[in-house]
Amino acid sequence: MILDFLKLSLNNLRRRKLRSWLTMLGIFIGIAAVVALISLGQGLQAAINEQFQQLGSDKIIIQTKTMGPPGSATSKEMILTSEDLEVIENVRGVKWAIGMLMKSGPVNFKKNMNIVFEMGINPDDLRLIREVQAFNIIGGRDLKEGDKYKVLVGYNHAYGDLWDKPVKLDDTIIIEEVEFKVVGIVEKIGNPYDDAVVWLTKDTLKEVLNVEDEESQILVKTAIGFEPADVADAIKRKLRQARGEKEEQETFSVQTSEQLLETFSTIFGIVQAVLVGIAAISLLVGGIGIMNTMYTSVLERTKEIGTMKAVGARNSDILLIFLMESGLLGLVGGAIGIAIGFGLGKGTEYIAGMYLGSGLLRAVFPWYLILGALAFSFIIGSLSGALPAVQASRLKPVDALRYE
Repeated sequence: MILDFLKLSLNNLRRRKLRSWLTMLGIFIGIAAVVALISLGQGLQAAINEQFQQLGSDKIIIQTKTMGPPGSATSKEMILTSEDLEVIENVRGVKWAIGMLMKSGPVNFKKNMNIVFEMGINPDDLRLIREVQAFNIIGGRDLKEGDKYKVLVGYNHAYGDLWDKPVKLDDTIIIEEVEFKVVGIVEKIGNPYDDAVVWLTKDTLKEVLNVEDEESQILVKTAIGFEPADVADAIKRKLRQARGEKEEQETFSVQTSEQLLETFSTIFGIVQAVLVGIAAISLLVGGIGIMNTMYTSVLERTKEIGTMKAVGARNSDILLIFLMESGLLGLVGGAIGIAIGFGLGKGTEYIAGMYLGSGLLRAVFPWYLILGALAFSFIIGSLSGALPAVQASRLKPVDALRYE
């Protein structure tokens, strides 16, 4: 009997093709938006997790709570210095600590200008950076001591579309009106920001920026046998003492890589929930559309309902038929929405990869997302058709047959 009811519901939807398609419009737009957003969110989360796995769980990052351009701080208490780096290096459980000076600013090349990150680091520390991320030279050589006006450039300078003409070895780029010679090209890392970095010695960047003593960020690796969280607490305690700051009033932050990942996941989860909530408005509109269609269907088929009841159909049979119809509207709309969402997700991934050079934005479609979207759309459809179905099942045969 269930199979007969299903066939009857499908036939009723086929007879009203245009109305059925228009009714499903809100459902598949909403499902497409939700599926695309969640798939991209899942892909971004997976990419970030991979980045943190590469960083390693034994890393600790120290930086000021108010980040700004190098040299912009008005007091020593607002910045990290080489003294802070020395304090951190002497904390028990620290295997090594390196300080980096970072600045986002204009770089000129052959009368063109781009805003990129300039990274100042001691040449000896580059070998330690390789423990954190892929940092291989594919052309030229590494920085070395004494390279005052020499730079390494990221992959996109030489092989991307950052410049009208690619940067080559021995070319000259200009930072803060100072000329630098390109001595090395860094292998592609995978995201457009890292692949556009210009690397130079820390002392040279300080001179160019007119900064006396400043560290934008300090990266720490914990020694084997020590818990990163315990070492992070010890670093925070020692820095407070050295800087004369009280607990909960620190001007710096100390976070393990796991804490950073948790913070990112929490923030990203909230943002994704808001976006999905906005997309869900389309589902609400779609549900109202299904309810309206089913009410209209009850009015149009009143005599048909009366005839069915007159030949023995029960209230539960009528209820089930209308619930099946509304559920099928939601289910088919959901299936179309999933297909559209798949296309939107993969299309966004392709555009990000081809034109933005980013491997972070990718679409992931786990099985539970597909099944969840189908189940959700079916439930929305069924719930939207519940009231019209109840109304149809309660019609009295005599009144239904007399309906004009």
